[in-house]
Amino acid sequence: MLIIGITGGTGSGKTTVVDQIVEELPADEVCVISQDSYYHDTSHLSFEERTKINFDHPKAIDFDLLVSHLKELRKGNSFEQPVYSFVEHNRTGETITTFPKKVIIVEGILILAHPDIREMFDIKIFVHADSDERLIRRLKRDIATRGRDLEEVLNRYQTTLKPMHQQFIEPTKEFADIIIPTNRYNTVAVNVIRSIIHQKLSYTES
Repeated sequence: MLIIGITGGTGSGKTTVVDQIVEELPADEVCVISQDSYYHDTSHLSFEERTKINFDHPKAIDFDLLVSHLKELRKGNSFEQPVYSFVEHNRTGETITTFPKKVIIVEGILILAHPDIREMFDIKIFVHADSDERLIRRLKRDIATRGRDLEEVLNRYQTTLKPMHQQFIEPTKEFADIIIPTNRYNTVAVNVIRSIIHQKLSYTES
């Protein structure tokens, strides 16, 4: 089994890189786990209180649960992955059964900021994009799919996303094995990653 961590700032293009890698792997050999599924349960808070949570701080993530789930996969066991709602700012109460696969991709902005989860990765990838490009992508996504308005997104970016990126996300570049710039379609970098995956899988199977 190969566990890959893919990180980068909000709107950096992580999902695009993940999709490019997954495209070239058999569907039954790969699964993707999102850090977003592991925000702490906030059912004890009102909706207004939940909207004020700093979701870009490492304390917002249940890393202990994520680490325990990855350990279960290493043992060959399945687990129940939480389902998170960005509209309600909370877990939905539903779960998705996640089974062991040859390649496990874990993606999220903070996955290299926590030493325990960092040690679980065989390959660590940082996806980089300029801050203005990331803001534009974040605006388009949050307004189109997460029910946010322009003022809310800009306010959250200025007060939370930008300072948290500078404090917790950008410094994790030093832990990355590979840094991918995604201001353009980076075919070469993705092909290198695919080659590494195939090489490592061949080594583990031999």
